[in-house]
Amino acid sequence: MKLHADLTQRVVIDSAALPWVDSPASGIQRQLLERDGGEVARATSLVRYAPGSQFSAHVHELGEEIFVLDGVFTDETGRFGPGTYLKNPPGSSHAPGSETGCLLFVKLRHLDPRDSERTVVDTRSTPWYQGMVEGLTVLPLSEFETQHTALVRWAPGTHFNAHRHFGGEEIYVVDGVFEDEFGSYPAGTWIRSPHLSVHRPFSKVGCTILVKTGHLYMDVPAQARSA
Repeated sequence: MKLHADLTQRVVIDSAALPWVDSPASGIQRQLLERDGGEVARATSLVRYAPGSQFSAHVHELGEEIFVLDGVFTDETGRFGPGTYLKNPPGSSHAPGSETGCLLFVKLRHLDPRDSERTVVDTRSTPWYQGMVEGLTVLPLSEFETQHTALVRWAPGTHFNAHRHFGGEEIYVVDGVFEDEFGSYPAGTWIRSPHLSVHRPFSKVGCTILVKTGHLYMDVPAQARSA
């Protein structure tokens, strides 16, 4: 399957308008945001676990990133509540499930093969840092060379300068309304902006966004990297 697989294209999706698609595991469904491959695929999805549902043990050859939006997610390493970020590195394996049910934002096969660090961050108890402009606070989650993942909180009325994204940018709006000169994006919106894209973001009402940058550079054709 190829769904929004051209990483040189800007994509905006309101997940509220997407259908839920059954996974191979009973009680686990997905909303597909991007996908390049079959059941083993480079993919970005929302994943919903019914209470008591579980995947069988499997290996993530190119890693996995998870952000728990609601409920409690579990695997052999522990129980992870809302606001938990997990990075399972390339070659890791687990048998994920949920006793009570949960909703996750999940990215598969997006990590650098050399990134071997497992990361778990409970964002509800981790300090936030002042951002580059007043009204902006940042909680770094993961970093490897050009790739950065963070939560960014925008106070109402916060504006940021126009800037260019080397290696692209990907945003999932966790709450509130994120905005730029191209539109307004309510909670549940996923935005992928390609390598060297430019925008001037702001938020009138405030928002929290999950942001990943610098990971789209090596996956675009060489002629597009310096366009």
